[in-house]
Amino acid sequence: MLQLNKKRLASAVSGALTLLTLITPVQADTPASLAPGDMKAVGSVDERYQSYNVEMLEVTGGKFWKPYEQIATSTSTEQASGGNAPSGMDPGLYQYRAPLELRNKRLRAMAHALAPAYMRISGTWANMTYFADTDTPPSEPPKGYGGMLTRQQWLASIAFSNDVDAPIVTSMPTGIGTRGKDGIWQPAQSRRWLEYTKAQGGTIAAVEFMNEPTLAAMGGAPAGYDAVAYGQDFKVFDAFMRKEYPQIKLLAPGSVGEANADWAVAQGGYGEQQALPAAALAAATGDADAFSYHHYGAASQRCKSMGFQTSADQALSEQWLGRTDETLAYYRAVRDQYMPGKPFWNTETADAACGGNPWGGTFLDTFRYLDQLGRLARQDVKVVFHNTLVASDYGLLDENTFEPKPNYWGALLWRRLMGTIVLDPGIVNRAGLHVYTHCLRGTPGGVAMLVINTDQHQTSTLILPSAANRYTLKASKLNAKTVNLNGTPLRLGGNDELPTLDGTATAAGMVQFEPATISFLSLATAANQACQ
Repeated sequence: MLQLNKKRLASAVSGALTLLTLITPVQADTPASLAPGDMKAVGSVDERYQSYNVEMLEVTGGKFWKPYEQIATSTSTEQASGGNAPSGMDPGLYQYRAPLELRNKRLRAMAHALAPAYMRISGTWANMTYFADTDTPPSEPPKGYGGMLTRQQWLASIAFSNDVDAPIVTSMPTGIGTRGKDGIWQPAQSRRWLEYTKAQGGTIAAVEFMNEPTLAAMGGAPAGYDAVAYGQDFKVFDAFMRKEYPQIKLLAPGSVGEANADWAVAQGGYGEQQALPAAALAAATGDADAFSYHHYGAASQRCKSMGFQTSADQALSEQWLGRTDETLAYYRAVRDQYMPGKPFWNTETADAACGGNPWGGTFLDTFRYLDQLGRLARQDVKVVFHNTLVASDYGLLDENTFEPKPNYWGALLWRRLMGTIVLDPGIVNRAGLHVYTHCLRGTPGGVAMLVINTDQHQTSTLILPSAANRYTLKASKLNAKTVNLNGTPLRLGGNDELPTLDGTATAAGMVQFEPATISFLSLATAANQACQ
């Protein structure tokens, strides 16, 4: 009888343990084992995948986003003069800036280190810019234009592009001054500009017709401009480009701010400006070589009157980082219907529209910057243009000194380590831990990993089968404007030379990733067949 009770007790305990095992979830921090040598290729990106914007207004000079500390409420007498504030925008948000010194040695050195890349010279102001094709430009742009690009300024842009290995991507002037009596766009101004570029040895790799036709009125389009008018214009543009410049890729439609979510910054337009939906625009642009779009997860604090705000305490959240996917999902549905099979180009993105939020130039935004590159690379996005290289809070470089901000150091590590073949890491991203894998740049068979720990309190662990070199970015605080690599502050040398960015040898086995850190790992001996 006693023996029977022992058996029953043992059976009961065993059953209870089995039930406990079934109902107890696997802990989120249970280390995952990675197999870099067996990771499968899931896509590829352009060799110039990581690219950047230089606003047309930076080239010409004009009113751009005013620094936060200088923003004051505009008076009722302030007017947007000379097209330097987009239609419907508060002129008090802008401040005059001299043309960007594209010949600056430090600026060129910093840009060259990110090569190969594309440099997109466009933006809202480009829609209204007149190219003065003469050695002595007029004192004011012709009627119907809001700004002027001189030969000297464009020559400096061409020289910069050639020197830093960043072919130009741009958009056409499309304002009232480019139109005939019937209101339809005419290519004469664009032809002079493109011909001059070609004659001076410049390379334009791709063009969009209009910057952000979603909000065409803001970009200087005629009153009442709609999707039908856009379709008529694009038909003229398409025929012109295919006949006279067939080597240049056409990107379209360049839409912005749409998603199936209440945070989408173009929901219904801004104020009285109604948005033109991407579906209506894409229906007229099916002949383009790639589907282009812009992504901003919020409007910056400068544009608080528009709504669609976010805050610094959300910058590491899954909801915030996931907005990148939500925007792409929306445009994917449009692409699949009207431009099936065409690759994606994200031709403008940053932490927030209107010049970026105050933390856009701190380490806090580097998580968004690199996570976005990782997400989009595995979803058929071939090129991503960060806005901007220099200007305003979201620039990779300080706009006054051209010194690197934290995002620049992240960009430089991506450029040196992450190749064009995208791999499946074999694990699913979760709150606190995101992992992205590519072939290691310049190393046959090698694998590069990007590991982002967005948790501010918990360490994450992965199990690696082989040794690696590790590059961990960490800051003393998340809103710091300087960042450490493996414990050493990243700074330029006395002659503007970049630091060596050496990795730290890391043994195989359990590898820990501290809270709020970003790590790259290079596994040169992974022997991955997809990377040969």
